[in-house]
Amino acid sequence: MIHPSLTYMQRSQLCTHPVTRELLALMEHKQTNLCFNPDVTTQKELLALADAIGPHICLLKTHVDILEDFDATFGEKLLALSKKHHFLLFEDRKFADIGSVVKEQYGGGIYKIASWAHITNAHSVAGPGIIAGLKQTGLPKQRALLLLAEMSSQGNLATDLYTERTLEMANMHPDFVIGFIAMRKLSDDPRFIYLTPGVQKSAGKDALGQQYKTPHHVICEKQSDIIIVGRGIYAAKNPVLEAQEYKVLGWQAYLDRLTLAKTHDHSCHCS
Repeated sequence: MIHPSLTYMQRSQLCTHPVTRELLALMEHKQTNLCFNPDVTTQKELLALADAIGPHICLLKTHVDILEDFDATFGEKLLALSKKHHFLLFEDRKFADIGSVVKEQYGGGIYKIASWAHITNAHSVAGPGIIAGLKQTGLPKQRALLLLAEMSSQGNLATDLYTERTLEMANMHPDFVIGFIAMRKLSDDPRFIYLTPGVQKSAGKDALGQQYKTPHHVICEKQSDIIIVGRGIYAAKNPVLEAQEYKVLGWQAYLDRLTLAKTHDHSCHCS
């Protein structure tokens, strides 16, 4: 069982997948639970942001198919930066097709996602076959998959039964599925990590229905593991300074969670 008083490092020692172990350990080492999502449209912009903000993040989340100047060197350049600054790469592909198709989309085409992205993700709407298809490509490369169990956009359909079935599918593939995109912790299984999008310093929503939560709400109250921040950083006047602030806010929320859990444990033992 994952107890909220367990540190990221303690969690890493409970995990069996190498990507989860590495991710949780580097989070503890760098003292960051920040995933940066630079939705820019050129390699130059993306690589420059990754290089500048890399020291402050645990994950870089990409949308490779929005790059206007993609070429075959992109993956190598990103991997070099991930090694330089010690963060992992998460291609937010959101696969949503039958197993035989996603297998080719993941490993082939012009993007060859599995060759450079440590982590990718998928909708579970197509059923467990989508995981089996992706696993045929990703498992031999020691890659990992996140499932979209919940979403941050207003009116989305990933609720209730959908979320429950997604958890069931993840349990069928513990050697490949390492966690979820979700608004909160959904399970006490120590194999799973949780990433939450739609995080800003102030709660609210945008004109297209994206609903924003604060780092404290996501990490401390909802017990997610990683905050995903995009426009809040790359659209700022000083993205590096903004990333540093989110790093501090996310880490403080994590420390607050540990403190509250230990206080609760103590009060329970004393009662």
